[in-house]
Amino acid sequence: MLIRQMVWPDIDTVVALEHKLFSTPWEKDAFEYELGKNVFSSILVLEEDGEILGYIGMWLLGDQTQITTLGVKKEYQRNGYAKMLMDKCVEVTKHLGYRNINLEVRISNQKAINLYKKYGFKIVTIRKNYYQDNHEDAYLMIKKMEV
Repeated sequence: MLIRQMVWPDIDTVVALEHKLFSTPWEKDAFEYELGKNVFSSILVLEEDGEILGYIGMWLLGDQTQITTLGVKKEYQRNGYAKMLMDKCVEVTKHLGYRNINLEVRISNQKAINLYKKYGFKIVTIRKNYYQDNHEDAYLMIKKMEV
């Protein structure tokens, strides 16, 4: 099992996975922007034997990490892969000395909410009509880092 930086040849695989997992997936041009132009962006992929099983997108913003996307192939979910990616995110955040990690999550996505709560994330507010596809609200969740 390897967690590494996403590279250009990974884009099509990650976009295909994103489209299988989410009702409002990131498009290819969004991943291209994150990889090529967004200096705050870091996308990590988790792979085994050359197969990408999951990924996590982060914005490293100088004092905080924002998780932008997190996905694991459906057939590999519930095997601890999201946990491995979250562990890496926490490790990166600690290494940079940032004070917190934040993210938005659909209020209906109980599986993800439960994962984030295990990591010490707390719901701090609701973002009304956050998702474009169905105007579902999102929770803003924040994990304060120990300094």
